[in-house]
Amino acid sequence: MNLRLRDDQEEALKRQAQAEGRTPQSIVQEAVDRFLEQEGDRATVRRLGAKYEVRHADPLRRPGE
Repeated sequence: MNLRLRDDQEEALKRQAQAEGRTPQSIVQEAVDRFLEQEGDRATVRRLGAKYEVRHADPLRRPGE
């Protein structure tokens, strides 16, 4: 896989990696891991929200509706 970054992104990534004593690759890998974890969490919340919305629709209605 090749990742093409804008010049400003590449420079900022290099500076950050140097400041942290890491490689740019390790920073990008960590960022991808975080993204995938967050998206997985969001999907779980959406799935559970839809499940409980259907299951508990009556109690969730406001009185008088």
